[in-house]
Amino acid sequence: METRGIEDMFDFRRFPKDAVVLLLLLVYFPVGVCLMLIRIFIGVHVFLVSCALPESFVRRFIVRIMCSVLGMHVRQKNPRSRDKNTKLYMCNHVTEFDHNIINLLTPCSTPQLEGSTGFVCWARGFMEIHSASGQEAVGESLQRYCSTEGTPPLLLFPEEDTTNGRAGLLKFSSWPFSLTDSIQPVALRVTRPLIALSTPESSWLMELLWTFFAPCTVYHVSWLPPVSMQDGESMQEFANKVQELLAGELGLVSTKITKADKAEHIKRKRHSLPQTSTSVRPASIGLGFMVQSLGTDDRRIAKMAQQVKDVLPHVPLNVIAKDLAKTNCIDTTITNLLENKEETQMEATETSTFGPTKSSSYSSGPAPTIKPAAKSFGRSPADRHLSLQERKEALYNFARRRYIEKHGLDQEDGH
Repeated sequence: METRGIEDMFDFRRFPKDAVVLLLLLVYFPVGVCLMLIRIFIGVHVFLVSCALPESFVRRFIVRIMCSVLGMHVRQKNPRSRDKNTKLYMCNHVTEFDHNIINLLTPCSTPQLEGSTGFVCWARGFMEIHSASGQEAVGESLQRYCSTEGTPPLLLFPEEDTTNGRAGLLKFSSWPFSLTDSIQPVALRVTRPLIALSTPESSWLMELLWTFFAPCTVYHVSWLPPVSMQDGESMQEFANKVQELLAGELGLVSTKITKADKAEHIKRKRHSLPQTSTSVRPASIGLGFMVQSLGTDDRRIAKMAQQVKDVLPHVPLNVIAKDLAKTNCIDTTITNLLENKEETQMEATETSTFGPTKSSSYSSGPAPTIKPAAKSFGRSPADRHLSLQERKEALYNFARRRYIEKHGLDQEDGH
């Protein structure tokens, strides 16, 4: 299996980075808000109609039309490939409402393995089971369900969590493939203009509101032929085979990234920025808050700026970050700041709007340990220029030595 970067598989920001698309979203925003309010009102009626009508083709047709008004359009491919005798559907997971969409095309049941129970579970269209008793007990309960005559097929998501549906599939869990010997893969592709389909830490209710806000969300459902487990084939091998089939149908890759890897990555992203902000000095707290909304490159520059700040504590972080954006090199930025000390001091003074602070200028901060100065004033311009170059070189060597000592680098690594 190919391993795709975990950052590519999830959308960690709701709004696009492209300036043109962002401008279109800004123009559409008031329309989207009005559309969301109207769709909330209509959505209540869709829920009441779905509760009042019995399970039938007529009910699914009416609800599907009403869902189109809500902006949730469904298109299916190869509907004749759907096997009516199959008791288990396996589908990739993209949004919080995938099971509702599949249920508009054919009756099926999806168990609620995590999250709320009771009325909320029922209202969202899940089948409630007692998942607290353990995975083995849940597996036995679902196995009995599949073997019972007259029950609708079971719909499971072996990824166990959502992706953005553009880069790859999470590694399929093997336990769902132990329920029956034959399953039917269902490939799901979802598209939406202007905003992301979902973000990792957003609730299902928030995702529903964003769905109502968006112009439309199109679900493309493709039915693949049923697949059976071969003799001597383990459950994980069977799961990997189905994962490859769905990835090929969707034009994605099969990865070994699991649900636990996604949770760990989200946890690291959540704690990386607070740790950075608590380690900086008071003058850099504002930059720490600003970094939380920046991209990967900006966070890298902010980290480099903090390293330069450790070497030159009297230089404001905004000045360091501005120079790093041009040079993209710590050593070059340190050299520039040492050579253009007076210009940097004037720039730092101009950016301070709340009066003098400890880090608003060079003179107000703690002075460097070493202050190389000329022994005497040069009589000629050549002598004075040579004296200036010597002081620059001494300051640069001092800053480099302090940086190397702080980070435990060798002399050769510092060059």
